[in-house]
Amino acid sequence: MDKLKKAAEKLGIFLTSHQLDQFETFYHELTDWNERINLTGITDYEEVQIKHFLDSLTIASAIKNIKKNLKLADIGTGAGLPGIPLKIVFQDIELTLIESTVKKARFLEHLTARLRLKNVEIMEERSETTAHDARYREKFDIVLSRAVAPLPALVELMLPFCGIGGGCIAQKKGDITEEVGKSKKAIKVMGGDLREIKRVEFKGLSDDRWLIIIDKLLPTPPNYPRRPGMPEKRPVIF
Repeated sequence: MDKLKKAAEKLGIFLTSHQLDQFETFYHELTDWNERINLTGITDYEEVQIKHFLDSLTIASAIKNIKKNLKLADIGTGAGLPGIPLKIVFQDIELTLIESTVKKARFLEHLTARLRLKNVEIMEERSETTAHDARYREKFDIVLSRAVAPLPALVELMLPFCGIGGGCIAQKKGDITEEVGKSKKAIKVMGGDLREIKRVEFKGLSDDRWLIIIDKLLPTPPNYPRRPGMPEKRPVIF
């Protein structure tokens, strides 16, 4: 994990030997399970360190105060990215991973047990459904998502989980100008405010990566998110 260790230091993150061992275990479990279920198209040892693990950790630059017991939700987490790398580094956060695919949820259960991570909940359910559960609705300080859906739909999935005064961070890459423009209506409707579009500039992450940072100012109307599939099929753009 030399590449990850050196790159993380440039973010101000100094990984311990135990944390590096956890990332090593994460890599081997990811590639082993990937032979049986589709978790990632990136399996090269050095590429995983940068394009998955380091990319996940860049989110730390957008969180003002990573305090003890910070409640963090990762929507459509897939292989546990970005949530689990952040949990490895910031062990005191309370992490909820939301993943509707059964096989991926089983992987997450296995991985968190292997890494001996505490205060991690895995919710095997669609985000559209979970967001209407009183245990999760507007209960999180920070809500994350990486490569899940176009931003107008993603806003409808994320903001209902975020408490007032908290924020959402969506990881995006490429030309996002049109996507951001189309999301402005949804952001407002869901009670949010676009605070910042932060460019991620890092050697090895050269494909125009961005952090879309949205503050939660007002409660999300109770009818959102709509039923599963609707946010992406008919996004709130007008």
